[in-house]
Amino acid sequence: MAKATRATQFLAKEGVDFTVHTYEYDPDADSIGLAAAAALGEPPSRVLKSLMAELDGKPVCVVLPSDKEVSMKKLAAALGGKSANMMKPAQAEKLTGYFVGGISPFGQKKTVPTVLEEAALSEPYVYMNGGQRGLQVRMTPQAALKALGGKAASITN
Repeated sequence: MAKATRATQFLAKEGVDFTVHTYEYDPDADSIGLAAAAALGEPPSRVLKSLMAELDGKPVCVVLPSDKEVSMKKLAAALGGKSANMMKPAQAEKLTGYFVGGISPFGQKKTVPTVLEEAALSEPYVYMNGGQRGLQVRMTPQAALKALGGKAASITN
């Protein structure tokens, strides 16, 4: 597995202090994020999943703990939009340049607004996808938010 991806190159360029961690990716897992948390021996609150959504027809990236579900109503409110919905997997792959299960909020082909579940900011560190299935990057949630130029908001049910 390559440990240099667009995501890790982006983080290095931004000067983010991060470490790279690999795990055995299970494509048949019911929840990829929960499987990653178990493989890393971390609570799901620290292993964040990246989802691609559409807000009023425009793409957004949503980052939240792997054991939570995004509230489309809260997401729309957080970004001042009217309605939000999940993006189709093929569209997410085309937009980000990453495969589902390996979508990272970092180094996407096109920069889009990003929202981080604010509860993640209370964790000492978080894991986020490193741009490849089975590859995670660990950093402080504050460093992740700053690198993404994102917004923290309560977006879970």
